[in-house]
Amino acid sequence: MNKFLIRGLAVATASMALSAGLTSCNDLDLQPKYETTPDRVYVDLNGYRSVLAKVYGGFAVTGLGSDDGGASGGGDVQGIDEGTSDYIRQLWSAQVLSTDEAILAWGDAGVRDWHNMNWTASNPLIRGLYYRIYYEIAVANEFIRESSDEKLNSRLSGGDIATAKRYRAEARFLRAVAYQHILDLYGGGPFVVETDPAGVFTPPYRNRQQLFDYVESEMLALSTDADFAEPRSNEYGRVDKAAAWGMLSRLYLNAQVYTGTPRYTDAATYAKRVIDAGYALSTAPAGNVASAYGRLFLADNHTTPARNEIIWPVTFDANNTRSFGGTTFLVNGSTSPSNTAWKARNGMPQGGWGGMRATKNLVNLFGADTARDTRGRFWTQGQTLEIADVGNFNEGLGVIKFRNVTSTGTPLGGSQSQSSVDFPMIRLGEMMLNYAEAVKRGGSGDANLALTYVNQLRARAYAGAPGSAITAAQLTTDYILDERGRELFWEGFRRTDLIRYGRFVEGSYLWPWKGGVQNGRGVDAYRVVYPLPASDLSVNKNLRQNDGY
Repeated sequence: MNKFLIRGLAVATASMALSAGLTSCNDLDLQPKYETTPDRVYVDLNGYRSVLAKVYGGFAVTGLGSDDGGASGGGDVQGIDEGTSDYIRQLWSAQVLSTDEAILAWGDAGVRDWHNMNWTASNPLIRGLYYRIYYEIAVANEFIRESSDEKLNSRLSGGDIATAKRYRAEARFLRAVAYQHILDLYGGGPFVVETDPAGVFTPPYRNRQQLFDYVESEMLALSTDADFAEPRSNEYGRVDKAAAWGMLSRLYLNAQVYTGTPRYTDAATYAKRVIDAGYALSTAPAGNVASAYGRLFLADNHTTPARNEIIWPVTFDANNTRSFGGTTFLVNGSTSPSNTAWKARNGMPQGGWGGMRATKNLVNLFGADTARDTRGRFWTQGQTLEIADVGNFNEGLGVIKFRNVTSTGTPLGGSQSQSSVDFPMIRLGEMMLNYAEAVKRGGSGDANLALTYVNQLRARAYAGAPGSAITAAQLTTDYILDERGRELFWEGFRRTDLIRYGRFVEGSYLWPWKGGVQNGRGVDAYRVVYPLPASDLSVNKNLRQNDGY
């Protein structure tokens, strides 16, 4: 599979998967694409591998559609622009555009709701993200259903059976990740697994505690499953036990928000397992092209040293794995369409959509150290720090992070302006910060080691220059939140982090246009979760809308 997940693979049983996974018959129905039966697809190991690629590809591509005017077939999720429906694009928007990290100039339906924090159960983007996640669950369910021991023994033989069981474990992981996103974003939702009927079926509702228990049990099972790859033993782009440990660390770090019970010792324990699994920080700069930190977000971040730090990437390639979401959205959306130098810097000489910028809160996290901290790279030419008009792309500094150039400086955004930057879903830097925060919040662990991890990240950020290290007294939980903001900005963590720290909806912490007011305001507490779409509530009476919506 390597870096090139094949776009638009024929998932023969999509119609069965979707009928089992969703019940809505409204404008965001997930439409079946094929008539082929399972017995004509899962005929050998290659058939299983192809469908597994679709399960992985659900995080990167949007269907068989014509994003570039070439392919035909339409997106997996109907009733929303195909490129907009991309998993990473919508997950990033929900996690970043609703916070102090970014603001988006566009006026498309539903976009301004992210900043205004006034979304409803009919918001098309929140609805699109919900259906995209459940599409992923549906495809994973069908793959797992078709790879039962009984079916594998009847279709395959010898070592192919063992390989297909490994594929099944990976599909279980990807499904659990999707449910973890439902848990975090929506609190609860419909619940379907491979043992449920594959025909017309109304899924039961599972609340936050129940989804937490399910995700935890799946990740724990996979972390010791002989069929799941050992850390760093799988193909690039595919997951292994370290990825399960990483998701467990993330789950436990937020357990008090999700369930009311803190699990900080568990968060530290599983972060440490990942840290000790043989990964290494990217510490070598790419000449004059990028700092050691910046290499993590270049178009060849699938090569060393960047790949040694990335535990699970969602892979993109300008020629083979394409959509108007993912890192194509992140690179183009944060680039001016009219500034040649800016486009060259981000590797999109014919691109640039003029969308996302940083709020002053993100810029101010770096303070006087913006010049020395290599993580804080902003485009200032023609831009203002203050944002008086959300729709004016020149208000708010540009963010130079995801760049479609290689470590030798070669731009890869050709005439189609597609990105080859892989998106890091889990990386070592997050695990180091998870460990530090969990220990500072009272979890069992080594406080000196926690300080060491933070200072390793800071030493990398400051390119070894003096003055990067902090003391044990400076390492507070508040400091760690700021350090997460500097290390992990625009990687899809900020909303969850602010909620954990009690700063997302509260009026005690403000940013430009929070709550639709230029100087920011607090909003209703119920907005810590998004609403379940009205379209699904209307057809599934088992569901429960979140309070306030």
